[in-house]
Amino acid sequence: MSVIPSVLDNDSCDTAIRASFLHFKTDPDLSGDAHEYFADGLLILKQGRVRQLVNALDWIDHLPDGCALYDYSGCLVMPGFIDTHSHYPQTEMIASYGLQLLDWLRQYTFPTEEKFADRDHAEQIAEFYCEQMLRNGTTTAAVFATVHPESVDAIFAAAGRRDLCLVAGKVMMDRNAPPGLCDDTQQSYRQSVELINRWHLQGRAHYAVTPRFAPCCSPEQLELCGQLLAEHPDLYLQSHVAENLDEVRWVAELFPRSRSYLDVYDHFHLLGPRSIYAHCIHLDQADLERLADSGAAIAFCPTSNLFLGSGLFSLDAARAQGIRVGLATDVGAGTSFSQLQTLNEAYKVCQLSGHSLTSLKAFYLATLGGAESLYLDHRIGNFAVGKEADFVVLDLQATALMQRRMQNSESLEDKLFALMMLGDDRCVQATHVMGKRQYLRAPS
Repeated sequence: MSVIPSVLDNDSCDTAIRASFLHFKTDPDLSGDAHEYFADGLLILKQGRVRQLVNALDWIDHLPDGCALYDYSGCLVMPGFIDTHSHYPQTEMIASYGLQLLDWLRQYTFPTEEKFADRDHAEQIAEFYCEQMLRNGTTTAAVFATVHPESVDAIFAAAGRRDLCLVAGKVMMDRNAPPGLCDDTQQSYRQSVELINRWHLQGRAHYAVTPRFAPCCSPEQLELCGQLLAEHPDLYLQSHVAENLDEVRWVAELFPRSRSYLDVYDHFHLLGPRSIYAHCIHLDQADLERLADSGAAIAFCPTSNLFLGSGLFSLDAARAQGIRVGLATDVGAGTSFSQLQTLNEAYKVCQLSGHSLTSLKAFYLATLGGAESLYLDHRIGNFAVGKEADFVVLDLQATALMQRRMQNSESLEDKLFALMMLGDDRCVQATHVMGKRQYLRAPS
């Protein structure tokens, strides 16, 4: 970190946070010096941005008059969690009974999403979703809406009221779905343009072209998705690929000229930086190499992959190719808003795959790794000077079981491992967005 100013005054500091701090400077796989930890730290902020992270004892007595001090001593502060793939309209159908992907979509997802033609309903669910984000320490998310423009307006507006960083877009699909969810292809393009003009880069909002997945999109619609990206080069692209074997076979039937499922998207110029593909379970080596070359990112969705029986994502295979990977809840096939619980399942997926997931690597994925996947690491993801001050305050003594477990833990790595295996929203003491506290856990 850079040297702190010799004098702290109101021009350099308006808010300070005291706690233990952990953040990552790079991927732990790439460096033995990837993280920085302060047992008793002081995070100094100005207008919602990081000015310094220093030892508290050296500077706590030098804060200027009028500086707001949040004392979270005894808690661990990390950068806000980043969810690289989620479906806010599926919030109310989370934990719907099993089934495989395609049947699950037909029985639960599509009927639920048809309700979002109603603006009031969309706004109610969007408000609840954003409150759940904050309750779980998530400050940035890449989110699917529905085909209805009202659903996009609702989630961007709800996130904006809380200053959350959001990547979102109108779902585009024109076939193989109920009539109420099938777009007219040209109308879908026009509505997308209107939404881009209304929301993209307004505050912390980023628009994502959002073809649901190849089976629900005609070639004409995928071509228009590519056109949107060409016309607006700083947009995101989010979709699904190779989640389920029946889905993979279906794509092969629908696009017989494509070498693979991923190749369908590549043909329409939908691979590149700021492209986020969820799942990526059933890919071959050529697909992995193409993802790496394109700069696209993978959203690792362990809870939904286990819940729907889709398969085991190979984090090691992606790691070997240097592909950007972020952690994702994938609500509502994912069964928790908590990134702690998502890390719990990610560890088990890696175990079943014969690989390891250390606690340091896990929390890198949930913070800086997610920021890198979204190409937002110049703005969020750690406590580097000048970055936006999104962070979560974690109580490692939140439950009686965690208290007892932590008594038998001496290393930082072991404490983090216990946190990700035993933790959930009860561990989130507070969530700050751009320095401002947006959530505080109610006293028990």
